[in-house]
Amino acid sequence: MKTSIATVSISGELPEKLAAIAAAGFDGVEIFENDFLAFDGSPKDVGRMVRDLGLEITLFQPFRDFEGMPASHRQRTFDRAELKFDIMQELGTDLVLVCSNVSPVSLGGVDRAAADFHELGERAAKRGLRVGFEALAWGRHINDHRDAWEIVRRADHQNVGLILDSFHSLSRKIDINSIRSIPKDKIFIVQLADAPLIDMDLLYWSRHFRNMPGEGDLPVTAFTAAIAQTGYDGYFSLEIFNDQFRGGSTRSIAADGHRSLIYLGDQVRRVPGAEGLTVPAMPDRTTVEGVAFVEFSADQEDARNLVAILKTLGFRKTKIHRTKKVELFEQGDIRLLVNTEDSGFANTSFAVHGTSAYAVALAVDDAEKALVRAIALGAEPFGQPVAEGEVEIPAIRGVGGGLIYLIDHKSDLGRFSEIDFRPSEEADHAVVSAHLQRVDHIAQTVAYDEMLTWLLFYASIFEAHKTPMVDIIDPSGVVRSQVVENNSGALRITLNGAENRRTLAGHFIAEKFGSGVQHLAFETPDIFATAAALRENGFRALPISANYYGDVEARFGLDPELSERLKAENILYDRDDGGEYFQLYSGTFGEGFFFEIVQRTGYRGYGAPNAIFRIAALKKQMRPEGIPTV
Repeated sequence: MKTSIATVSISGELPEKLAAIAAAGFDGVEIFENDFLAFDGSPKDVGRMVRDLGLEITLFQPFRDFEGMPASHRQRTFDRAELKFDIMQELGTDLVLVCSNVSPVSLGGVDRAAADFHELGERAAKRGLRVGFEALAWGRHINDHRDAWEIVRRADHQNVGLILDSFHSLSRKIDINSIRSIPKDKIFIVQLADAPLIDMDLLYWSRHFRNMPGEGDLPVTAFTAAIAQTGYDGYFSLEIFNDQFRGGSTRSIAADGHRSLIYLGDQVRRVPGAEGLTVPAMPDRTTVEGVAFVEFSADQEDARNLVAILKTLGFRKTKIHRTKKVELFEQGDIRLLVNTEDSGFANTSFAVHGTSAYAVALAVDDAEKALVRAIALGAEPFGQPVAEGEVEIPAIRGVGGGLIYLIDHKSDLGRFSEIDFRPSEEADHAVVSAHLQRVDHIAQTVAYDEMLTWLLFYASIFEAHKTPMVDIIDPSGVVRSQVVENNSGALRITLNGAENRRTLAGHFIAEKFGSGVQHLAFETPDIFATAAALRENGFRALPISANYYGDVEARFGLDPELSERLKAENILYDRDDGGEYFQLYSGTFGEGFFFEIVQRTGYRGYGAPNAIFRIAALKKQMRPEGIPTV
């Protein structure tokens, strides 16, 4: 699979864009005309830069308003094309994109357009160049790839071919089966883009909301598979117009783009009839069986405070690491590690972010295969020395530079707590179990412009899917929230995108110097039994406004006795078609971290309607901005 990306897809000046595209691993680059025009060097300078970076210029684009012009405009149109050809020859590329005409003076007619393309093909052939025709979704006369193909077919010139663009075809819901009948040698290049499903003007949708394959809602995999089934073996190129990407990190967006194409190729090669698509060999997406542990980094003082909270939640210290300052706390199937090492990655994380849940271990079906896939998709592997006889757990870098450990039960990985730890001598008899069984979900707060990056990261490596985005209302703004989860519920990661620092999520990012885990949610089978045990342990529940309970009673028609029990325990309530959901929160620890306890009985969501009440209560506990911690 030969990969390419249009320079318009990422931010920065042209040299910066080209360097990022090469660093991301692309084979080629489309030169968008405006990027060239804004550059001070010559076309030869651009071509030299591209080749010095090991890239090929796959396409020069766009050439607009060509076919079907009236006689008074036609000669000028061909003169413009000759100027484009001059630039292309100096750049060192042989393919130009001609997009379908949108000019109000253009004339319709397939034969007229075909005649124009035949003549353009003749002119291109004299220079050893090729012409690709693309149907814009908003083209005046041609807005369907089937009509564009008919024009190319009638033009009947070996230097004239078709350019297929997933957005233009899928946004108009054109039958992708029509692609399979197009000869592979007449498809000159394929441009790919995804997009969220939004009901709006096609041109505005295209210019502002495209994203990488796998980040949106369009059936890009099926589209690409139909092309692969023709035997096409040319470039697959990203052409993304996105306001968020234009302001994002040039290198990060380029890396996301390359990951999206490799992930897409891996999906497509598994489709019958498309096996010929060549992509790096990698195992299939990894099945996640649960959260094996969550590890906190802290200093001695913060660790004492954190451990005190864990004990009120019913966790008991069961083991101590044999060689490191790491303690293990357990309850049900939940394992929490508290790391107070004064060297190594945990200590570095603490120095940068303060006390945080810097590492998450996922129990997977095959850790080695998971690591191989992650690396093939551009994830950064992590490792640090371990003492002799200790288990070396494979890991990759995740959100905010934190760690994702990969554990399975095929080797000593599944026995790491037996091998690396010894039993604790502390009894913790005073701690009462709160009946917490498992990690229900992990909530990661990220800058809004990082959300698509991490959605793609998780969904490409692990067997999981994303849910629709929801707006979480904070008294100081809106936080965008989206979930990556698997069908079993063993993996649930909520990604909350903060757009300003006044929100609770934004404050967390600002004070923690980056994205990370902001809260952990634990599941209980009986929220009221848990609340009683928590009281016995001295747990302080987050106080919820009494006004909330009158509204929730009326909204759901709750029995007054139930609503009084909810109010007495500060428990929030929600319901959907699947069942009920109960939520109980701790107060904040540090700069906005907190714990959540949930009971779900068939409920599929995450309590989004209650978020505004929870956030308002949590923000009351935050120190005012500008007031130092004591």
